[in-house]
Amino acid sequence: MTFSAWLAAHYEEKGPVAWLAFFLELIAALTLFFLMMLTCADVFGRYFLGNAVDGATELTEMGIAILVFAEMPVITWRGGQVVVDILDRWMSNTVLKVLGLISAFLISTSLYFLAERILYLADRSFRREEVTEYLQWPVGYIIEYVAIMSWVTAGAMITYGVYRQLVLSKD
Repeated sequence: MTFSAWLAAHYEEKGPVAWLAFFLELIAALTLFFLMMLTCADVFGRYFLGNAVDGATELTEMGIAILVFAEMPVITWRGGQVVVDILDRWMSNTVLKVLGLISAFLISTSLYFLAERILYLADRSFRREEVTEYLQWPVGYIIEYVAIMSWVTAGAMITYGVYRQLVLSKD
């Protein structure tokens, strides 16, 4: 079985969206594996060697940021957010579609402006030359990553989220 066939069989998304989903999930999986190995090494070093991994807390914080924001676009375009559908059975499908489109617009707009603000904070971090406490790594790169992934999530919501509402939803 070729990789393309495997991807088509295991991902509901089609075309480049499936490749992007796989790539983002690969980043998340590798980050999670790194966090697991870091935790094991830190615990082993702390209890058996008397010396913990230097900067393990900072690496864990950065790893969690990478993990969460790599999965955000995938969860968004799959519609994996928490949805309260108490009133859905009393509303028509047309009203539900309109509400879904309004929701997609509000979420994507909010994420766009949030990313703008986060990018401003990353720029400020670079100007001030802020670094992590122990490892002395520049903080701005992680903040930029969060902004970029927020933009990707906003784009995913406004494109594929709207596509799901208009094309994939059942009447």
